[in-house]
Order: sequence, then structure tokens, then C-alpha cells
Amino acid sequence: MLAVFDTNVIISALKSATGASFRLISLVRAGVLRSAVTAPLVFEYDDVAGRPGLLPHLSPSEITGFLDWFVSVSSQHKVHFLWHPLLRDPKDDMVLEAAVAASADYLVTFNTSDFAGASSLGVRVITPPQLLALIPSALP
Repeated sequence: MLAVFDTNVIISALKSATGASFRLISLVRAGVLRSAVTAPLVFEYDDVAGRPGLLPHLSPSEITGFLDWFVSVSSQHKVHFLWHPLLRDPKDDMVLEAAVAASADYLVTFNTSDFAGASSLGVRVITPPQLLALIPSALP
């Protein structure tokens, strides 16, 4: 199963070790779930994670270490197409582009309504708890 994670999922995983986002990242670490990224998406992760005060319990080197690891275990894709914006927010279009480029099974976000229209490109948008429910080994 291949997933593209919206920035809000990555940040949520870094904020708390008790939520669904952290469990999904743990499944990536265990090899149960595969993740996909594009360069623009990684830059977005880095930009948001580096905002002052957002992750006060993590040092900049810990954030960089996590992102380096995440990229190293993710399939990396280039976006080879141009399209007119489909979504209201260009940063959401960037996440959608990553899901299309990777032929991902799922785009995972807490803001599913921001991705209305993604299904027209064959992208299934779900929340972290919804994805966990689809992975038998993720059940407690």
C-alpha cells in the first residue's frame, strides 16, 4: 500500500507519539506501509516543520534527521506534467500532484474537504484513522 502524506499528517506525527499519524509513520518504519514524496513536497515538510515554536520539543537536527530518514524510505517521484490548479490552495495541489505522480493508493490528510475534486484524477483521499482501519496489522 502506497500513501502520500499531507504536511499536516507529518507534523501531527512529530507532535505526538500517541495519534494515528505517528502510528502510520511507525508502519512506514516497519515496512508495512510505503510512502511517496516529491521534491516540492519534501521542501514543504521542511518549511513547515522548521517554523519557530511549532515543534518545541525537537531540535532542528532532530527534525532534519527525521525528514532525511523519511525521504530515504519513501519512493521519490518527479512531477512531469503541468495542469491548471484543481484545488483552492496551491500547496494542496502540490500534495495532489505527488499522489498522481506516484500512482499512490491514498492521499492521507486531516483536511479531506480541501481535496474535493481529487477523485477526478483517481486519487483516494482519506484521514489517518481511516487508513489505519484498512491495515490489518495496525489493529490493536
